[in-house]
Amino acid sequence: MNYQNEMKVKFKAISENESFARICVAGFCASVNPTIDEINDIKTAVSEAVTNCVVHAYPKEKGNIEITTKITNSEVYITITDSGVGIADIEKAREPFYSSLADKERSGMGFTVMEGFMDKVIVESKIGKGTKITLIKQLGECSIAVGV
Repeated sequence: MNYQNEMKVKFKAISENESFARICVAGFCASVNPTIDEINDIKTAVSEAVTNCVVHAYPKEKGNIEITTKITNSEVYITITDSGVGIADIEKAREPFYSSLADKERSGMGFTVMEGFMDKVIVESKIGKGTKITLIKQLGECSIAVGV
């Protein structure tokens, strides 16, 4: 059986929405019965990605964050997109402990955490246009809960 499902949600880039994003994506992924560990991994990575958008994407005025989540069989693709300032040096930004806001007590571990909890993290960014982060997770022994 080739199972596919998709959802999209858009919200303001404010810290109060970080928990909403995490729960929204986790709830959507529950349809394929992932393990508790897999759901916790997804929630942690989504939290980090959304927090990066809130903290870095919109330094002057708050814009929007859009999350698209796709499930295909036992693989989940989560794309978090902003239309903010973009990342000047993606490789540098992915280095552990690097933060463009180090003077503001940021740890610089966002991408490192995402990469630790997901199977693959793809980062695309254009200065002045925004950033798109795709989180990919292979779910183990999940089964599809149809009609729940």
